[in-house]
Amino acid sequence: MLEVHGLYCERDERILFKDLSFSIAPGKALQIQGSNGSGKTTLLRILCGLNSDFSGEILWQEKPVKQVRSEFCSDVFYLGHAPAINRTLSPRENLRWFSASQGKTGNIDISTALDELGLAGYDDVPCFMMSAGQQRRVSLARMKLTSARLWVMDEPFTALDKRGVSEVEQLLSDFVNAGGSLILTTHHPLQIACDIDVINLDSRVQESAP
Repeated sequence: MLEVHGLYCERDERILFKDLSFSIAPGKALQIQGSNGSGKTTLLRILCGLNSDFSGEILWQEKPVKQVRSEFCSDVFYLGHAPAINRTLSPRENLRWFSASQGKTGNIDISTALDELGLAGYDDVPCFMMSAGQQRRVSLARMKLTSARLWVMDEPFTALDKRGVSEVEQLLSDFVNAGGSLILTTHHPLQIACDIDVINLDSRVQESAP
């Protein structure tokens, strides 16, 4: 589904990674590992088209991403470090806006999405009145509303309690086992019931060092 060939990126005259190549197929998960500053977030942003400061080739279904940008963007769900919600809006309003941005304007069961992320009864509470963990759950509830086939997630378990982590792991497992593709970073010991490949950016730097 997604192929990366010869990716090179440097920041502040320091090489983050070079000659980085990999692919991910439907029904597969890929975990990006590495120490702080190793380039994990940079790599995810490059893959999603949010960072153009690199060289190399990225293909989406065997075509250069730049040639199928619209199709690619509609097929990718990105979750970054920040919750990416409007804190002055309620969870319902945030998810309604997200759904509209995905072109979904019909009957959308937002309440069920929130219920399944442990937010029953919080539909209309302003997000600034919610805890960091609850705000993260609002952001994660978007997983229930997207039809994207590739999920790219940067530390998705941030601010979640033990129960929340387990619930999200189950959602990720269900998505991959249903044929989705997942790329993520996490410092959490990952426990999802699907095939997981691993790329360690620390070892990539060691391999490329003179």
